[in-house]
Amino acid sequence: MRVSVICTVKNEVSSLPRLLDSLLAQTRPPDEVVVTDGGSTDGTVALLEGYAAHAPWPLRILPAPGSNIAQGRNEAIAAASGDIIASTDAGVWLEAQWLAELVAPLTDPAVQVVSGFFVPDPQTVFETALGATTLPTVEDVRPDRFIPSSRSVAFRKTAWAAVGGYPEWLDYCEDVIFDLALREQYPDFAWAPAALAHFRPRPHLRGFARQYYLYARGDGKAGLWPRRHAVRYLTYGIAAPLLAALGWRWPALWLGLPLGLAAMLFAPFKRLRRLTDGWPWRRRLRAATWVPLIRLTGDLAKMVGYPVGVWWRARKRVK
Repeated sequence: MRVSVICTVKNEVSSLPRLLDSLLAQTRPPDEVVVTDGGSTDGTVALLEGYAAHAPWPLRILPAPGSNIAQGRNEAIAAASGDIIASTDAGVWLEAQWLAELVAPLTDPAVQVVSGFFVPDPQTVFETALGATTLPTVEDVRPDRFIPSSRSVAFRKTAWAAVGGYPEWLDYCEDVIFDLALREQYPDFAWAPAALAHFRPRPHLRGFARQYYLYARGDGKAGLWPRRHAVRYLTYGIAAPLLAALGWRWPALWLGLPLGLAAMLFAPFKRLRRLTDGWPWRRRLRAATWVPLIRLTGDLAKMVGYPVGVWWRARKRVK
């Protein structure tokens, strides 16, 4: 079983050493690493070339200036010599057993796709709160419904070809569309929760808002999750204002607002409690105060981004 690890990069000179060092430390080394560079100008290619000169496995660098993430992944997979593809991303570092855990289920010829997992690697109070607010824990996951991130997923190259690869017409959410196409054809993904990739959340609220705007724009372009987005518009645009207005006549209705807020924030606060275990109480309080603002910012960013994507889809007449 020959395994190719693939990823795409662009101007990742500061984050790549952690990823490459973690690949060097794998208990099951890759048979090769294929990296597509989207046109870096910060020394990323020189860094990769330096690692390539000393790595115990072939490290191939494919120049693809101007390519998007989907194009970069497809190019790397097409060039890969392995029959098993393990995908990850720049900006992460991998547990030493990541690749061993990820490809172990593929020794069964019936398995086509393996879902790995990812966890936050926060460096600040805000990043800790952001990870707790936006990212599931292993306990939250239903493996039969989980949509893996391309930070940590493995699949047979034949499966990638069978579904047409990553959708190159999408700039965001391309891995979701790819996963859904795989699940439609191969419903039973194997689950490898110990195949862990660690990644750092966005360092500030502005960057997070832009990230979620782009994610939601991608949802709109791809026609993903219309009901989820409709619920968000109904909650903020109708239900909450209606409760507030009617509360002047029936004050008891105002109880619905804090109850609804508590329901929205229960899971993030539960995760935050685990992430901040052992912290001084003042630092934990600072993290807790970020959670409602992060949730509100993310929802508003999605509400702005989604119709932009829907309008793009309508103009392009994507079915």
